[in-house]
Amino acid sequence: SLLLSPCLSETPEARVLERAVLESRVREMEEENRQIRLQLNQLQGTAGQPADGGNYGNAAWGASLIHVACVCAGHNASRDVVTLVKSILFHRRNPLHFHFITDAVANQILSSLFQSWMVPSVQVSFYDADELKSEVSWIPNKHYSGIYGLMKLTLTKALPSDLTKVIVLDTDITFATDIAELWAIFRKFTDKQVIGLVENQSDWYLGNLWKNHKPWPALGRGFNTGVILLYLERLRRIGWEQMWRLTAERELMSMLSTSLADQDIFNAFIKQNPVLVHQLPCFWNVQLSDHTRSEQCYTEVSDLKVIHWNSPKKLRVKNKHVEFFRNLYLTFLEYDGNLLRRELFGCPSQTGSGGSLELDEDDQCYDFRRERITVHRVHLYFLQYEYTPAGDDTDVTLVAQLSMDRLQMLEAICKHWEGPISLALYMSDAEAQQFLRYAQASEVLKNRKNVGYHIVYKEGQFYPVNLVRNVALRNANTPYVFLADVDFLPMYGLYDYLRKSVVQLDMAHTKKALVVPAFETLRYRLSFPKSKAELLSMLDMGTLYTFRYHVWTKGHAPTNYAKWRTATTPYKVEWEADFEPYVVVKRDCPEYDQRFVGFGWNKVSHIMELDAQEYDLMVLPNAFMIHMPHAPSFDISKFRSSPGYRYCLQTLKEEFHQDLSRKYGAAALKYLTAQRNI
Repeated sequence: SLLLSPCLSETPEARVLERAVLESRVREMEEENRQIRLQLNQLQGTAGQPADGGNYGNAAWGASLIHVACVCAGHNASRDVVTLVKSILFHRRNPLHFHFITDAVANQILSSLFQSWMVPSVQVSFYDADELKSEVSWIPNKHYSGIYGLMKLTLTKALPSDLTKVIVLDTDITFATDIAELWAIFRKFTDKQVIGLVENQSDWYLGNLWKNHKPWPALGRGFNTGVILLYLERLRRIGWEQMWRLTAERELMSMLSTSLADQDIFNAFIKQNPVLVHQLPCFWNVQLSDHTRSEQCYTEVSDLKVIHWNSPKKLRVKNKHVEFFRNLYLTFLEYDGNLLRRELFGCPSQTGSGGSLELDEDDQCYDFRRERITVHRVHLYFLQYEYTPAGDDTDVTLVAQLSMDRLQMLEAICKHWEGPISLALYMSDAEAQQFLRYAQASEVLKNRKNVGYHIVYKEGQFYPVNLVRNVALRNANTPYVFLADVDFLPMYGLYDYLRKSVVQLDMAHTKKALVVPAFETLRYRLSFPKSKAELLSMLDMGTLYTFRYHVWTKGHAPTNYAKWRTATTPYKVEWEADFEPYVVVKRDCPEYDQRFVGFGWNKVSHIMELDAQEYDLMVLPNAFMIHMPHAPSFDISKFRSSPGYRYCLQTLKEEFHQDLSRKYGAAALKYLTAQRNI
């Protein structure tokens, strides 16, 4: 029936609502008819290709596209939402369009992540939360989510006006089934219903949790807004924006602030307009909050469809099935996101003729070449990051890359270098979670907010060392970068010394690369030298050595350690074959050449390009760094044991030389000559 109940239709407000519902139903029927005609045309082979854009319910993917909206702000929420997305992608059989309302931090992180993830049949749109703050900033809110906990109220305004329906989810949700089942419930809405919610599974809105507990008004136990079906088209027609505002203004006169953010306002609105809500079965939002009674919702854990970790305690909540829930959550937390790049059956393939099709699989170095065109997932700023730029434009970021086996170096580096750090970590999804636990348990790392940790997810058989370095380099936020390795500890005070050297050597107006001399110890426990004089004494005693002097002298010989011993001012050195010093340069320096993977020539090629671009190599007289001992990497073992590996590295070197000659002309001939003379 399209009629409202007599008691409701007596009021002018209800008559407006009834008219809006009727208009909405007519439009829906017209849209359904249009869809049927379109499908008939397609069956007859006369339909054109769907255009990009237009009605969001049918653009590009056809009528089966499912829309999901999330409010996501900050580093932690950006990490949490990935687990939600993985759980949806794992079960889904439909194309998806994610709509993220984000702050600047989450926008940067998630746009980079989805761009590099390249999941087929997934579209992503971002909406600036800052533009919506004025809509809700007037509402006092005690909830730990802050102003972003109120943003769901603004979705009719934030999302495209031609988007008719959307599933709205909190970031702390995990799916245990196909989201299409939830989307299908829209078809069960009556003509009047505009919002689908699960009943709240705690006694919060009953007001009996503690003495003098006074919650916002709600219908019975109230509803939980962690999972919402929003019929946007109908909400716009009934004047949702005005209605929720009036509700909030009225209740705030006595309540003064919200305790559960948007949920309080949604519930007060539903209490006034119960006919508008469609109650979802409780297994669509099994809530694991502090005062939950969620186990009364299901008889078997197999009944569960959505788990909601809606407690600040998250995984530490009390529930008799919490171990099952925790394992389900951890499954997606540590699940290899690369496996979710699979195509959907029946959907048009989005992968064009990529670079992999141009490679010759019979090429002996096919695996090396394939690595160069592999797109790795990247999660920028995996942990909380705060950096305030220095006012004098001399700031320097230490840039390095590492894998799981070098994690123990991080605390020591942070103690030696107080300036900003940009680290790229090459890890699997499971290792990234191990790193997270390690960082959160470390007092040293917890107290450092000026370290940017960027996860490059593992894929392929080689370590893409230069790709990982480039991720760290691109995400340095200072005018200058110190291109280091994670196995080195910089001398105490190096950060301040480099900033002074930047000014002294007029780096802002000249093309220079400042060389930090490298040394090494073979001892795991080292009394770190406090000065150059102490270092020279340890060098004479045989406690320290010039870096790789006994294995690969040419790598650092041009530094001229004999001259450095007595130098008091910076001195210029010339490039020589295989020189690979650690340098300070402007952030806009050339990137590392990504054809070099694993061991061999990854830094040599970079210094060669700096020289080709006519950078002056200046050795700093009072700077040093010391390499700490570690087991050989897997890649150096492959280099030493595999003739095929060495052959391919030589082939890549020759191709790099050819590319250098094409790029820099006759000036690059010296590199080819130097290589032949080796």
